[in-house]
Order: sequence, then C-alpha cells, then structure tokens
Amino acid sequence: MGRSEDREKKIQFLTKVTDSIMWWMGSIPSLIVHSVVFLTAFLLPVFGLVSVDKMLLVLTTVLSLEAIYLAIFIQMSVNRSQEHIEDIREDIEEIQDDIEEISEDIEEISEDIDDIQEDIEDIADEEDEEDHSERARNVMLKSNVSSNKNEIKALREVIENLQKQLENLKTEDESSDEKAPS
Repeated sequence: MGRSEDREKKIQFLTKVTDSIMWWMGSIPSLIVHSVVFLTAFLLPVFGLVSVDKMLLVLTTVLSLEAIYLAIFIQMSVNRSQEHIEDIREDIEEIQDDIEEISEDIEEISEDIDDIQEDIEDIADEEDEEDHSERARNVMLKSNVSSNKNEIKALREVIENLQKQLENLKTEDESSDEKAPS
C-alpha cells in the first residue's frame, strides 16, 4: 500500500514536471532563450572561441536530443487529448441515454393523463344528474390534467433543446477528431 502511494506521488510529480516543460517550450520565454543560444553558438566561431566544425557538432547533437524530447512531449499531449475526447464521448452517450429514458417516461405519463382525462369525461357523461360540487371537482381535475399537459409540453421542449445541444457537441467532437493528428 505504501509503495503504491509513493509510486502514484512520483507519477503525479513527473506529470507536473512534464506539463511545465511542455508549457514552457511553447512560450515566448522559450523562443527568446532558444534564439539567444543559437545566436551565441553561431557567434562563438566568429570570435575564434571554437571551431565551426565543433560548434556545428555540438549544436546538431543538442538539437537532435531536444527534438527527441519534444516529440515525446507532443505525443504525451496527444494521448491526453485523446483520453479527454473519449471521456467526452462517453458523457455524451450517457446523456443521450438519459434523455431517451426521460422521453419515454414523458410519453407514458402523457398516455396516462389522456386515459385519466377520458375516464373523467366518461364519468361526467354517466353522472349528468350528480350534484354541483361533483361537477366542480371534475372541472378542477380537468384543469389539473391540462396543467400537467402543459408541463409535459415544456419538458418535451427542454428535451428537444438538450438533444440539439448534444448534436452540436457531437459535431464539435467529430470536427476535433478530424483536426487531431493520427
């Protein structure tokens, strides 16, 4: 258990270090430092401090090593981006499933409300001779049903908006996939 925690802390530390290096390599200070180093390297032979062959050998070696590390950092960044995209896709699929379930529930509720309203109308037709208070209750029930129908309509609109947003997310995700390097 202790080894696992130590290993995890070391991995987190290395991740922070590599993130910092990746950030710095793409920054203005990095551009300035590289420009100064290259200018200095090319000026050394001009002032006779080092031969041109030696300077080119050292500069080529340093640039080759830097290119190797930059390629590794770039691939790490691509891998993280791919993981993030996969997480987003999973979230979108879960949201779509939830929306479909809610839609089905709303359809069922709507059917139940229609059934209740028909039952109320049937009862009202059968009991034309019932007293005034019973009729008033039926009217109230009908208005509640109508109110519920309005709420269902509003829920449907919300679901439609959510579906449109999901489609937009899918489109953005697909366009980011097309831009991502293979």
